[in-house]
Amino acid sequence: MSTFNMIRALKEGNTSVFKELFNEYHRKVYLYVLSRTGSSYIAEETTQITFIKLWDYRQQLNESEEVGKLIFHIARATCIDLLRKDAVRDRVRKLESPAENDVWHLSDTVEVKELQQRIHHMVDNMPPVRRRVFELSRYEFKSYKEIAELLSLSVKTVENHIALAIKHLRKSLILLILLVLH
Repeated sequence: MSTFNMIRALKEGNTSVFKELFNEYHRKVYLYVLSRTGSSYIAEETTQITFIKLWDYRQQLNESEEVGKLIFHIARATCIDLLRKDAVRDRVRKLESPAENDVWHLSDTVEVKELQQRIHHMVDNMPPVRRRVFELSRYEFKSYKEIAELLSLSVKTVENHIALAIKHLRKSLILLILLVLH
């Protein structure tokens, strides 16, 4: 039967033509979608919906188009719709119930902020020149030469202040970690 006659028979409600198309294209559509998505669930859903749409919208089918091309066009559009719906559903689920990873992430964020506060406190307790040198270097990203010019110091003095500041922070952080572990 020609494409023209098949589509005309579908439009007239001929179920035997529909069954023939179903038998010929069901597996082809399924494998096509499976190869594109890698999901047997999406492939099965798409295939079923494709043939439901083919039947439900048979009156709007273009008689000049090839039947196989029409079926794969419906399958492609259906697959895209299903993937979009799944993506939206996943986003809504993530918004409604934070995952365990989000809870751990929140916990990590709190710990990091607490650690940053302790480091700022340690920096605040440094001698004034060392603190200023450290802040210019680490918070304002100034070079040693720029810091030396700003504070009227030698580059070597800036290097020494940075080395002493880092040594002090390292010792304090190791003590802090040991306290936390016990």
